[in-house]
Amino acid sequence: MFNFLLRVVLFLFGLLFAASIAVAALLLLAVWGARMAWAKLTGKPVTPWTVMFGQRFDPRQGFERFRAAAGGAAPRGPSAADVTAARARGESVQSPVVKLGRDGQGDVTDVRARPVDSAG
Repeated sequence: MFNFLLRVVLFLFGLLFAASIAVAALLLLAVWGARMAWAKLTGKPVTPWTVMFGQRFDPRQGFERFRAAAGGAAPRGPSAADVTAARARGESVQSPVVKLGRDGQGDVTDVRARPVDSAG
């Protein structure tokens, strides 16, 4: 008998949930219809929902946020923590990225030039 009552109560909760979803959908449909009727009555175009309720998605905003956080296009020198860590490891303090635009003719010592093979 308890299983039957449990099933009936759960069924009634399911009906209540379905009815609430249906009421919400009908309310949304009524608001949408009222907007369409108002736009037709006034002769103005209907604004999309996304414009009414928030900002539009712009994929460039994420890139712009990080570009602005970088503080500019000029590369900055290493931080004090980077210098200390490099010295502790016995490495050079200068970043190899900083040297890219400079004339570094004598920098590479462990590479030998090979002749260009024109056959392929």
